[in-house]
Amino acid sequence: MSRFSNLEFEGAGERRPTRSGQERDDLRVLEEARLAFENAEFERALRLCSKAIEFNPHEPTAWAGQVRALIELGEYSEANLWADKALERFPGETEILAAKAVALGRLGQFDEALALSDTSVQQAGELPYVWLARGDVLLARQESIADFCFDKALLLESSNWVTRWLAARIRTFYRQFAIALKLVHQALELRADHAILWLLAGQCQRELGLFAAARNSFSHALQLDPGCHEARNSIIAIEGTGVGSRLASWWRRQFRR
Repeated sequence: MSRFSNLEFEGAGERRPTRSGQERDDLRVLEEARLAFENAEFERALRLCSKAIEFNPHEPTAWAGQVRALIELGEYSEANLWADKALERFPGETEILAAKAVALGRLGQFDEALALSDTSVQQAGELPYVWLARGDVLLARQESIADFCFDKALLLESSNWVTRWLAARIRTFYRQFAIALKLVHQALELRADHAILWLLAGQCQRELGLFAAARNSFSHALQLDPGCHEARNSIIAIEGTGVGSRLASWWRRQFRR
């Protein structure tokens, strides 16, 4: 069954239950969605945002989270579709505009993406995500001014590891692994006990040909999360690859650059 079959559809879930003396269900589920997102459990975050919308379709944070989860899953057309549905309910909602801009940028619709990004920055230039999204759009357009946008986002949340992790994920998407690795190291200085940061560090190091460092990072990720199959498989792949093959792979990447 498609993951989209369980998402919020027009006309469904028009209720807003509250419970006296208890936290509202939608807020509880939204907190679970946030934690899932920050653990790179994007499928789960998507389902939880959809569930939050069922509880309360009038909460824009849940709709924005749904769109952002779809982007992280690489479902850009669907992200754009659900952004439009969200904007029908919340015209001009800043985070949804910014997320839609990212989806359009990755779909190659650069002009519309930049226009939406302009609007989101003008409306809420103090929000780190709008600057991350703008940086994403400008990288899609191959514009060097993207660096300013990432610096702005990091300045707004200088002590937040999540902002650096998200910036690193964007840089990784555009194959800027050296910059991404620097950002991950900064995030690790703030949150060294989080397996997904070590996992991303290892992925960047592997792409840069730093195989010993990558194995060490994957090992850290596995120690922190013994169930991390990606880290385990990455270690096996590194150990099973001969030195000659790794060097040849590294030289091929240099040649392509």
